[in-house]
Amino acid sequence: MSESSHGPPQPEAGTKYWYAEVTRYQWLVLAIACAGWIFDVFEGQLFAVYKTPAMRELLGVDATAAAIDRASSQALASFLAGGSIGGLIFGVLADRVGRRATMVYSILFYSVFSGLHYFATDIWHIIALRFLVAVGVGGEWAVAAALVSEEFPRRARAAAGGIFHTSSVLGGALASLCGIFLDPGEWRTAFLIGLTPALLILWVRSSLKESERWQESRKDQNRATGLIELFRDRQARVRALLGLALAMVGLGTYWATFVWGPELVHEVLGASVPPEVRNQRANVAYLLMNFCGAFLGLLSFAPLASWLDRRRAFAIYHIGAALLVPAAFLGANSWLSAVVLLVGMSFFVVGMHAGYAIYFPELFPTHLRATGASFCFNGGRIGSALILLVRGQMRESLGLRQTVALTAVLFLVGLAVLWFAPETKHEDA
Repeated sequence: MSESSHGPPQPEAGTKYWYAEVTRYQWLVLAIACAGWIFDVFEGQLFAVYKTPAMRELLGVDATAAAIDRASSQALASFLAGGSIGGLIFGVLADRVGRRATMVYSILFYSVFSGLHYFATDIWHIIALRFLVAVGVGGEWAVAAALVSEEFPRRARAAAGGIFHTSSVLGGALASLCGIFLDPGEWRTAFLIGLTPALLILWVRSSLKESERWQESRKDQNRATGLIELFRDRQARVRALLGLALAMVGLGTYWATFVWGPELVHEVLGASVPPEVRNQRANVAYLLMNFCGAFLGLLSFAPLASWLDRRRAFAIYHIGAALLVPAAFLGANSWLSAVVLLVGMSFFVVGMHAGYAIYFPELFPTHLRATGASFCFNGGRIGSALILLVRGQMRESLGLRQTVALTAVLFLVGLAVLWFAPETKHEDA
């Protein structure tokens, strides 16, 4: 089982496209992985759409703009912390009991706790439920990324990983559509819709087989898995820490910049525009950020990473984000300019995340793949949670625009991490 987990090199003789030899079952695996990830993102983005009306209702008479922002940042930080813990738990579980069973558990977990938002009566209920939803969300990503990496042939792997993560745009779009068709006061109903992904379990159980590469790796009964083994191996340990640092930058900046696009639109339009009009235009802007900017950015990463390499593709996205985040939040002065700049910003800020689904599984051997990828991606949420808490405090003194613009400095930290990161394009795992 020496197929590498890096993206499509040059086509083999007799084939033209990366997908020429992909089997029907491999497409099915990709479809199931994408469906799980779409609903993962839907669960997270529902809060981005409804956080302000939900917190306003639960805070009641204390619902000042600063109090709503602070409570929202605490809930987002709780979500990131939950994703870290859940990702590690389910990642280790996937390496020990298999990809298929673990995917079922994670989907059921995040679906149930999303639906329970309907009954929240206090902001602490929301903060706790965001944590629990994220436990399942973080676990599903690691399992699905590992499964796609293991099932697809070497030259199709980067493209498949890129498609897998790009599907997240549909989750954001579904959340935006909820915001358009369900009034802000119906936020409870929106979260009740979050129970829908539980139906995926039937598809997973009836259609998905256990990964052959995982089964092969488990034949060696003396081969340890889990976090202890990950850190016992020097190469795996160094790679895990570098991946963790890269994810901290990407996830921290995502939650500190991208999800505040609707608030920027509200601020640009101003109090002279009726609240219902501001809300509608903010949701339209968020839909465009997901479908135009984020979608194209995610879709472009895999071919760029295959043409150049993983590290240089990441570098291009970090530089673009470092330039466009301050341009959007400091330069937007009308609805049109805000939309154009936010869409451009989204291309880079969100687009680099496709690289995580390609790069992180490549860093580790099969018996540590889900654990290692999960440690990188979901462990990065812990640092991201701290970034959000600091951001919430900065907002009170600096305001929305200046606070978000300052977070662009973190993309320069990401460039520094890339200097030390290994290149995996031609590695076998």
